[in-house]
Amino acid sequence: MQQKITPFLWFDTQAEEAAEHYTAIFQDSRIVRAGRYPEGTPMPAGSVMTVEFELAGQRYVAMNGGPEFTFNEAVSLSVACEDQEEVDYYWSRLGEGGEEGPCGWLKDKYGLSWQVTPRVLEAMMADSDPERAARAAKAMMGMKKIDIKALRQAVEGTGS
Repeated sequence: MQQKITPFLWFDTQAEEAAEHYTAIFQDSRIVRAGRYPEGTPMPAGSVMTVEFELAGQRYVAMNGGPEFTFNEAVSLSVACEDQEEVDYYWSRLGEGGEEGPCGWLKDKYGLSWQVTPRVLEAMMADSDPERAARAAKAMMGMKKIDIKALRQAVEGTGS
């Protein structure tokens, strides 16, 4: 089935660079096509206008639209990780040249916000025991990159 909704990301002039960066990080990713600005448009003729790409099978479009709009934390892309090794990998690669934020959030070097979280965190936060869920939430709130071992210790009440 063809994807009905496609995230459209506005960059100043780095759309192609960003798409290449992201596709190098995620498996099952590729650049699909690039479109160029024609004569008589606000950007130089022949420069990249849009780049269509896929990350882990999800389609995106990046556009070089100029400096008028920038990313903020109101929208983020979430990466569901299976284990600590995956959390560490994505945190490191997406965070290169960017900045760490709280609770598994970071901004990449283009200013795009990402949430790098282990799948187990969702289960911990939804624990049927409200005290265990509260301990998971409290532990997560004190972290930048999510540490699964520390989360488990917090949920079990064995953490420091």
